[in-house]
Amino acid sequence: MPLNNHRIGFNITQFLLFQIAIMPLWFSTSVTAQVNDTQGYQDINTPMLQALINETDNLVLIDIRTPDELATLGGTIDAGFRNYNINRGWLEFQIEDLVPDKNTPVVIFCGISARSPLAAKTMTEMGYVNVYNYSDGFFKWRDAGLPVRLSDENPGSMLFSIPLEVAPGIWSAIGATAPPSYENSGHNNNLSFIITSEGVVVINAGASYLLAQALHNEIKKHTNLPVKFVSLENGQGHAMLGSSYWKEQGAKIIAQADATLEIDAHGYIDLKNMQSLLRDKAMGTTLTRPDITFDEEYIIELGGEHIELLNLGPAHSPGDIVAWLPKRRLVIAGDIAFHQRLLPVFEHTDTEAWIETWDSLVGLNAEIIIPGHGEPTTIKEVTQYTYDYLKYLRQEVKKLLDEDGTLEDSYEIDQSAYNHLDTFDELAKKNAGRVFEAMEFE
Repeated sequence: MPLNNHRIGFNITQFLLFQIAIMPLWFSTSVTAQVNDTQGYQDINTPMLQALINETDNLVLIDIRTPDELATLGGTIDAGFRNYNINRGWLEFQIEDLVPDKNTPVVIFCGISARSPLAAKTMTEMGYVNVYNYSDGFFKWRDAGLPVRLSDENPGSMLFSIPLEVAPGIWSAIGATAPPSYENSGHNNNLSFIITSEGVVVINAGASYLLAQALHNEIKKHTNLPVKFVSLENGQGHAMLGSSYWKEQGAKIIAQADATLEIDAHGYIDLKNMQSLLRDKAMGTTLTRPDITFDEEYIIELGGEHIELLNLGPAHSPGDIVAWLPKRRLVIAGDIAFHQRLLPVFEHTDTEAWIETWDSLVGLNAEIIIPGHGEPTTIKEVTQYTYDYLKYLRQEVKKLLDEDGTLEDSYEIDQSAYNHLDTFDELAKKNAGRVFEAMEFE
């Protein structure tokens, strides 16, 4: 697929001249990386990049194309760990925050190695000493059938991915494990629905009116029955801002009491933040309060399905609930459970209570768990990335406090066992700092 020259700021003549100028870089095929003596970085081809990915634990990949290019031209390289998208024009401003250690091995790449040599040169001028330019470029990687990660798995829809059937009649549209963005339409949490013989129950309203509408369009492919209830996993924007759409369809919106208080207190801020992020994709979204509020339990009996909406205790956010289907041994856990991405600790997150609440989740003896983020899995698998992570972080913070450590020390806690998870670099240090500040007063 050819690169759109207008996107990268070249006219055709400039583009051809630039290709000729850097053509020698594209023909490196030796097993050893070729050092560019005049620029200071090393050119590597596809086999070399594969070897680096397999052998270098702290390797960082930087895709310097625009987010729009990633969304429309096949995604980016999926190395299974730290891969950032930094637009070439922002590299100098953002790289030192993401990669503070200038000894870190860094691979720079773009579509055809037109911009990446310039970016690699900039990196060396900034003092980075272990810089590689992937001279084959992303398109060769993609066309070779090597792993790629998409910023949108479902082009043409607001949904990041098409809903999958987790169990008969139970579907979930798995959101991106990356932070919310314009490209993924704010769909970075799981939106689930349960089809019964009398109607549909939706879990999570979605981050906007149009996202809720996109989910409904998928529901209509499987049933003509109406959506009767929409349950909010908590009061966060991506759980509740689509409620206005569902209310128009005649559905009743359900939330736990604390989640309703959160919507009342912070809903307009969430709405403004979402509108700023999604711009035209925020069209039609208004703030809507739940119709039904409960404290500990709300039971839905619909078309032979028995669905228990349960507040198991404090966890990630005020008003966190799960949807438990005891006949199916399946739980839609919401933000009590995180999989395939690092969980965030907010200022209002009670990590000590979350650990205790986890025991109640385990006590359900579910065979299938749909987490708030990440693919459906088992309780054993998701425990590693939620309960075990919380226990480890609190254990390390306690050691610091016992040794009179400081908040700054908490940022250096070794969390490398989790650095393969999405959002690790955005959240790891923040999480440690917030746990430290909370545990100082426990």
